[in-house]
Amino acid sequence: MEPTLGDLPPEEFRRLAREVADWMATYLEEIDGQRVYPDALEPGDVRRALAGPPPEEPEEMDEILADFRREVVPGLTHWNHPAFFGFFAISASGPGILGEMLAAALNVNALVWRGSPAATELEELTLDWLRSMLGLPEVFDGTINDTASTSTLYALAAARERAYPEVGRQGLFGQPPGRVYASEQAHSSVEKAVMALGLGRNGYRAVATDDDFRMDPEALRQAMEEDVAAGIRPMAVVPTLGTTSTTALDPVDRVVEVACAYDAWVHVDAAYGGPAALLPELRSHFQGWERADSIVVNPHKWLFTPVDCSVLYCQEPETLVRAFSLVPAYLRTPEGDRVKNLMDYGVALGRRFRSLKLWFILRAFGRTGLAARIRHHIHLARHLAEWIDVEPGWERMAPVPLGLVVFRYAPEGTDEAERDELNRALIEAANASGELFVGPTELGGHVVIRLSVGNIKTTEEHLSRAWRVLREEAAKLFEG
Repeated sequence: MEPTLGDLPPEEFRRLAREVADWMATYLEEIDGQRVYPDALEPGDVRRALAGPPPEEPEEMDEILADFRREVVPGLTHWNHPAFFGFFAISASGPGILGEMLAAALNVNALVWRGSPAATELEELTLDWLRSMLGLPEVFDGTINDTASTSTLYALAAARERAYPEVGRQGLFGQPPGRVYASEQAHSSVEKAVMALGLGRNGYRAVATDDDFRMDPEALRQAMEEDVAAGIRPMAVVPTLGTTSTTALDPVDRVVEVACAYDAWVHVDAAYGGPAALLPELRSHFQGWERADSIVVNPHKWLFTPVDCSVLYCQEPETLVRAFSLVPAYLRTPEGDRVKNLMDYGVALGRRFRSLKLWFILRAFGRTGLAARIRHHIHLARHLAEWIDVEPGWERMAPVPLGLVVFRYAPEGTDEAERDELNRALIEAANASGELFVGPTELGGHVVIRLSVGNIKTTEEHLSRAWRVLREEAAKLFEG
């Protein structure tokens, strides 16, 4: 029998789309009743449940959706759950989900302006809006990438282009060694970008931090002085606004002063903390970022945008373009320099219509609505910090400038090794309860708990329940 050609018939698509939309609405409405982390799931369980040869003949969509509900959903860690506090808590909001659905249906590729003029121009407009909301000057030009790891890689490629103008043709071979500087608390993506750009592990130098885990500008200055004396070229400095382990806010204004003395590119990693600039009361923490060469802000972290959406702002977009632009004959269009071709701003040729979901969100919530939600999350995090500070046997390990609380269980009479083991076990036990999800990090070589507040539906009740579960599980472990 010959297979049927073409796509799903329109009426069947309508029926299935309605069914999927209903399922999505119910999922979001009732997600609080889901376990955050799967129950008793072992590696390989999901794959075994779905195992078998690839389908030879077409299968009914109803059967496929049934398997999705029966086997896939129970095997998920629900990042959209209001009690998901691990990594950096995120959430896909209703407006963002609708935008993502429409982007999938349109399925445009904005590699060049002609590929889809509206997709290119909506990205320009949306990022101008976001830039204005964040208080950044108009000189910053923005593009959307998938994640901050990619945005940081691209920014450092631009830094390499400026430090080594000949690298695009000749490569790094024979060039004096270069170095990128970031604090001891910087995200690992910075060092990975340095490796990917051909500078090697020695091309990265971690800078000491102060007691609040912020980059020490004087330590940076000393490091750069030593490197210049040794014949090493300072290429870039990466201060962070919202470090992963503690959400420390590096003193960007002082870091910029040091970096400028060595003509080093400054790339601000504000992937997490950047949206907090929407709050007038927190703008002081962002002093100096307007002088940076590039900035990354992730709307999929704290602007309620479905993964993935990472914004890279650059003061010298022409340098970024020089680092990546290569236009073969089949991609040349008559518009020339009159338009922005997004493919010129990074490695990716294909460009998803990511701006659509962000445009929906900025319009649906507005600056005041987004700021109110972020302010609420910071309030909740500081409320938890207050509970921890007065609870015997518990220690808060860092300040709480944004929406992350870092703490540990440290019962009296235990040494540091015992406390490390207790906190490792506590994280596993709390997650296994299904009532919350938290993660670990290390500070001063010791295991601590990270609890990040960032879901659009998280309330004080969710936080209170998480704190209760943590204390109950800790007591079981200690007494057991």
